[in-house]
Amino acid sequence: MIRFLKVTGDSLAPEYLAGDFVLTVKIPCISFKVRVGDIVVFEHPLHGTLIKRVQSIDSIKGTAIVLGANESSIDSRNFGPIRLSSFTGKVIYHFPRPR
Repeated sequence: MIRFLKVTGDSLAPEYLAGDFVLTVKIPCISFKVRVGDIVVFEHPLHGTLIKRVQSIDSIKGTAIVLGANESSIDSRNFGPIRLSSFTGKVIYHFPRPR
C-alpha cells in the first residue's frame, strides 16, 4: 500500500521541511526492506505519527534507533529504540515544496 503524507515540523530539516510531501510504502514489504539510513514513518503512543532516519537496527531484538536531523528532535534520544513492527511506512520519494 502506498501513502502520500505531508511533512510537519522540522525534525529532518533542512532535507525535509514542513510543507514537503513524501510517498511511503507500507512496511513490511519484501521489495522495500528497511535499512540503516532510510527515512521511515511510524506511530508513537505519546507523539503520534513521526518521520525519522534509521540510525541502527538490532535484528535480534527487532528494534531500531531512529533520529531526527537536529538535537531538538523528539526521537530515540528521548524514547529509546522502537520496535520494527511500529514502522508504518518507508519513504520512497520526497516531493519538496517550492523553495
